[in-house]
Amino acid sequence: QVHVVESGGGLVQAGDSLRLSCAASGRTFSSYAMGWFRQAPGKEREFVAAISWSAENTYYADSVKGRFTISRDNAKNTVYLQMDSLKAEDTAVYYCAATLDFTRVLIIEFYDYWGQGTQVTVSS
Repeated sequence: QVHVVESGGGLVQAGDSLRLSCAASGRTFSSYAMGWFRQAPGKEREFVAAISWSAENTYYADSVKGRFTISRDNAKNTVYLQMDSLKAEDTAVYYCAATLDFTRVLIIEFYDYWGQGTQVTVSS
């Protein structure tokens, strides 16, 4: 079992950067692919980025490609989301999640464990 807690959210201006962290507990953390999702008010939760257990493979939504970078440190049981060139449309609650199936990282239903989320607000 994996327990995840997000942190690092806040209020920033358009063009600024922010780094989110996802701290996970559980000795099997390194076995899990990790993903970031976000949910804006009145919208469905959407995929943002994912990283394989080894960090060898990453995947990004088109809307964040080139601006966001996902990484992980298995020694620290932590996943990061570096967000650069933030836009107002990036405003959302950001969630970290864990899955054993990297082949389905786009699909919310295949994630087993979720954090409570961290709010990111980008003012224009």
